[in-house]
Amino acid sequence: MIDREAVVRRHTIRYREPRPEEPVSLGNGEFAFTVDHTGLQTFADRYERDAARERGEAAMPLGTQAQWGYHWAPNPNGWQLEDTLERYESPRGPVAYPTAYDYREDREASAASGRAAGYYYWTNPQRLHLARIGLLLDGRAPAWEQVRAGAQELDLWTGLVTSTFAVAGVDVRVRTAVDPDRDAVAFELDSTLLDQGRLAVEIAFPAVAETFEAPPVWDRPQDHTTTLHRDGATAVWDRRLDDARYQVRAAGEMTVAGDGHHWRLRSTGSRLSGVVEFAATLGDDVLADADTVFARSARGWGDFWRGGAAIDLAGSTAEQAHELERRIVLSQYQTKVHCSGSTPPQETGLVCNSWGGTFHLEMHWWHAAHFPAWGRPELLERSLAWYATILPVAKDIAAAQGFRGARWPKHVGPEGVESPNVIGPLLLWQQPHVIHYAQLLLMASDDAAAVRERYRNLVDETAEFLASFALAGSDGAYHLPPPLMPAQEVYGARDTWDPLLELSYVRWALRVALDWRRADGRAEPPVWARVADGLRPTLSADGHYDAVQNPPRTVFTDHPSMLGALGVVPDTGALDHDAMLRTLERACERWDWRSAWGWDFPMIAMCATRLGRADIALDALLRDEGKNTFLANGHNRQVPHRMPLYLPGNGGLLMAAALLFAGWVDDGGTHRRVDLPAGWSAETDGFPARP
Repeated sequence: MIDREAVVRRHTIRYREPRPEEPVSLGNGEFAFTVDHTGLQTFADRYERDAARERGEAAMPLGTQAQWGYHWAPNPNGWQLEDTLERYESPRGPVAYPTAYDYREDREASAASGRAAGYYYWTNPQRLHLARIGLLLDGRAPAWEQVRAGAQELDLWTGLVTSTFAVAGVDVRVRTAVDPDRDAVAFELDSTLLDQGRLAVEIAFPAVAETFEAPPVWDRPQDHTTTLHRDGATAVWDRRLDDARYQVRAAGEMTVAGDGHHWRLRSTGSRLSGVVEFAATLGDDVLADADTVFARSARGWGDFWRGGAAIDLAGSTAEQAHELERRIVLSQYQTKVHCSGSTPPQETGLVCNSWGGTFHLEMHWWHAAHFPAWGRPELLERSLAWYATILPVAKDIAAAQGFRGARWPKHVGPEGVESPNVIGPLLLWQQPHVIHYAQLLLMASDDAAAVRERYRNLVDETAEFLASFALAGSDGAYHLPPPLMPAQEVYGARDTWDPLLELSYVRWALRVALDWRRADGRAEPPVWARVADGLRPTLSADGHYDAVQNPPRTVFTDHPSMLGALGVVPDTGALDHDAMLRTLERACERWDWRSAWGWDFPMIAMCATRLGRADIALDALLRDEGKNTFLANGHNRQVPHRMPLYLPGNGGLLMAAALLFAGWVDDGGTHRRVDLPAGWSAETDGFPARP
């Protein structure tokens, strides 16, 4: 039996100095609050990417964000998504896709190129920055030099951050936690500066920019309103930014004063404690006090760590075993905080915005598919329920393009409105994800019939689209035709045929969909079986698999997605394992790893694992590459001044670790587990079956 608390506490995060690139977050999947070394967001301006770029330093912003918090900018020109449609030729005839925008264009460039509508829909909606909560000294934000860091500790087992430091030479202690079930942050300050009236907490409210990074905006106070009213001892702020509205309330051992968008929370003694809650619309219940939230956080995180699966690598003698275990533990924490909410997460979670704060459905698998694979299916089901809300949108997309079923968009906000782009609307590989989620949930459940009942409609509509997208060829096989942008986004969508990952994934997904109908006693559409059987991978002349079946066939940059055809995708029996091993070795030898992304390394590891090569899998997971860096806070760094964190890398690591150390179940029902190299030993507990 694994001592789970010992495993987790081995990787407690402890700092002795400010770490602008590695702040810690507190959250519950639906809401998160990221803090600096003061335990609050005192120096949030310094952590913003623009400020860090000016200093030539790396930093990670300090967000206060929620899954429900979005804003659509005004649309005075009345643009419609149809204004971004472009014509593509296909073997079936012309079809229109919303691709009239190049994501490298800013507002001015898009207007000059005639693609202003594309820019609008690409940058809308933006995820809101709900507030900034930080310290004030003598009524002003303290200077960086006035705060001398002492120590900061994030107790992963309880979700509590304790920060000690000195302000103007006087000791301060701050404790911070987020409620596990509410969008609320609790804090407690202890310092003699409080009863001297010198130290206070400020809560301030910004607007948001319409850009890729969509940072908070502080110099447009006229663009939004903040209205305070009282509910007994509780302060309630009504926030409005264009059509976006939300509410904030604060209660505790404090007084509230201020105006405009800046408000001060003060104490008359040496202790200031309070809770700040955010909601689209607040309820009428009583807000808990800080001590209650601290206790709830401890219970919630204890339940999380005691539930689901665990991996203990302490028995390993390999030099990098402790580091891999650290990444595994911290990735569980970060994905619970940022990726387990009611909608798919954005790539940077609830820390800061990227791609305007919207989410990418081809990345949802990398963020959250590990939850059922680690015995925590309920954490995926929260966001999988969202797909049903946009099913009408997905069916309309498919119908407009001449297909049956539902075609899931790629880059969207909560409403499911596609973001125009020369890549996103042409992707295919997010489609089978929905079937994969459902199968993972089924295998993790004790009630398969209930899972099929809950998700059969999503599975059916997805399979219907996949079967109608495939094209029968004169060679007797089925093919995936253009326009098609593969997961490796370096090929021309107008010319791409049969990318290996997509070919294998559609084949597998259709077979799963048929299995579901068979288990329910429902009719099995013959076309699904014909397409699944007819999607046949093609070997190259020298015995490897190429990425696509049109020149240049394989480009050795970006994502080595052909390796996902056996790894991400379970074995369908269509791929020759010896040829796949040659493909893996060829990629490892020739790839430009500087161009790879965080999820590519676990994708390689999963391919190697299914081929019985745990040595290659471990090398991939621990490869010394910039985008395979895992910071002290557990985040997978990508581009320091643009994408300072990348949660698909964390979720991918967890999927790969589960496959490598706990194994999988093959089509015949046999449990498979790869032998580990010398020096590696893994104890596992709680892993359900997975394909």
